[in-house]
Amino acid sequence: MSTDTDITLSGPFKASDSSGQEREIKAIRIFDEGYGIIDVYVDFARPLDGAHKDSVLLRQIVERLRALGYRGPDFGLGDAGLQESKLIVLEAPEEFAAFAKQHGWKNLAEDFD
Repeated sequence: MSTDTDITLSGPFKASDSSGQEREIKAIRIFDEGYGIIDVYVDFARPLDGAHKDSVLLRQIVERLRALGYRGPDFGLGDAGLQESKLIVLEAPEEFAAFAKQHGWKNLAEDFD
């Protein structure tokens, strides 16, 4: 699912959901540019079977990003239409932009300032 416009923030790791089921995450990624709000894509090895809203799983994903250097509030779940069987899309808070820029993300809105 990755393309040459993606920035991979994390490679594979495992996280558990609220039932204790271990989930294999293939990658956490973002697009290399955007306008302001950043969608964060979390790719899973197997279908999530409805675990998209599992607060324990989502918290572990954000904790992985914090371990990589992100400092800021938790993320919200992205638009329901973006969610897929093996993908969770999170909407990052504004504070995430500084972390994303460190990894090569470009805020296209700055071109208009």
